Amino acid sequence: MELSQYWLRIQRSLFPWLEEEVGELTEKDQKLVTTLELIRIERFVAFSRSLYGRPPKERAAIARSFVAKAVYNMPTTRALLDRLACDKRLRCIPDRSRGQVCGWERKSEIPSEATFSRAFAEFSETQLPVCVHQALIGNNLSEKILGHSPIGVEDKISRDSADPRSESRTRIEAREKPQKKAKAEAELNPEKPKRKGGRPKKGEERVKEPTRLERQQTMTLEEMLEDLPRQCDVGTKKNSKGYKETWVGYKLHIDVADGQIPVSCILTSASVHDSQVALPLAAMTSQRVTNLYDIMDSAYDAPIIREDSKRLGHVPIIDINPRRNTKLKEELRAEARRFELLHLERPEDRRYKERTSVERVNGRLKDEFGGRMIRVRGHAKIMAHLMFGILALAADQLIRLVA
Repeated sequence: MELSQYWLRIQRSLFPWLEEEVGELTEKDQKLVTTLELIRIERFVAFSRSLYGRPPKERAAIARSFVAKAVYNMPTTRALLDRLACDKRLRCIPDRSRGQVCGWERKSEIPSEATFSRAFAEFSETQLPVCVHQALIGNNLSEKILGHSPIGVEDKISRDSADPRSESRTRIEAREKPQKKAKAEAELNPEKPKRKGGRPKKGEERVKEPTRLERQQTMTLEEMLEDLPRQCDVGTKKNSKGYKETWVGYKLHIDVADGQIPVSCILTSASVHDSQVALPLAAMTSQRVTNLYDIMDSAYDAPIIREDSKRLGHVPIIDINPRRNTKLKEELRAEARRFELLHLERPEDRRYKERTSVERVNGRLKDEFGGRMIRVRGHAKIMAHLMFGILALAADQLIRLVA
């Protein structure tokens, strides 16, 4: 079914039926119902009853509750449970296709906070929100027209990470103790020999170790993801005023399609440079959608990244990073003045301006879908928490395209 037809069915049929069942729906309730109907997270939750021991609580209802937590931007699971206890509409939202209530009819049926915690640990281990997000993108974007592309493919992919330069794009801060870098590298590569310190001896030639970007050229997507650091550490970045800012936690790297729809996400250590995640993000995105342009800022200005983008059949639009080349800096300034004097704008410059879509996605994730309120620890749980928000955000943006 086309997305527009899907939205019309929800608006004309599902909303009136739900209001008869649970009462009048607020705008936020309608957003939650639309999100749950679009993503259908219960289809991805494994549930089986055993003859031995206490039966587990209904995991599908708990999974839908965590989606509600992201949609309502609730800070903690305790706040979610309090809302479920006093809000009958939220507690009893039915699933018409299954012919039953996909929730709890009575307040006494709501599981305890410990049960929610165990269920969240299971969802994190099985990467439930990641799988649901991948299916959502594949079902709605893989062969659909989006943005202003006339040939039935994605036009542009904007790539960036959660940026600490402003309040709307804050870093992924965690309540963890940062791990020492040397210890983390030893755990990541236990067979790697220790590098000798100091200058080489006379006549000794040391082989230069390949960089992570160079290694990634011959790796599969799974190998690249396995090679990326994922432990909690300290990240440092200059803000817009030139001052260094540091944070303890992680960094979320996102590929965003036209329409501000997050397509792929990778969570790494805070100290990982953006360029080291460009190749795995590109490989992941190419498996889900087809796009024409890869838009990136100067942090991704590397020959290997440009070559990989061309190899995938894309046009890389990357802001030039002059680094310490003073002559190149002056040439870029002079060229910008010439274009401004002639009132000319190149097509790639116009497309590059649309890279702000990924920054707006970062901002919405933090402000509206729980990205700023992380109360769990560990890479897997933090990734699951963020992906519940990404899942709700992606569904919201898909509906905005047709509403």
